[in-house]
Amino acid sequence: MIEALFNQPNYQATKKLLDVSVLRHEALASNLANLETPGYKRLDVAPAFEAELRQAVGTQDSSMIAALRPRLEMDTAVKSSGRDGNTVQLESELMKLNQNSLEHTLETQLVSSSLLKLRYAITGRAA
Repeated sequence: MIEALFNQPNYQATKKLLDVSVLRHEALASNLANLETPGYKRLDVAPAFEAELRQAVGTQDSSMIAALRPRLEMDTAVKSSGRDGNTVQLESELMKLNQNSLEHTLETQLVSSSLLKLRYAITGRAA
């Protein structure tokens, strides 16, 4: 019975988005660490993953959502602004880091909310 709660498509999708935000944070940290490395190409979560997740959520198939694996790829949309071939731009990375932190906070709250509802159902107490 409890497994049914954790296999709901919305819960699975939220957990998957949480995985994506953690992976994106790793990419952003790597990008910032290599800000001045000549030839370094910016990393981000593969753009195709968003479409895959949207399609899986549309089917409402929990197993399809759970099977998705986010991955990092070089960001080919960004061009180098300097001679060294590095495609990382400090201001852009900091803005994306801030946005990713907000998304992670929201996703964490959504997962926590589901767990608190389960706790309330079991114990009859909110906290």
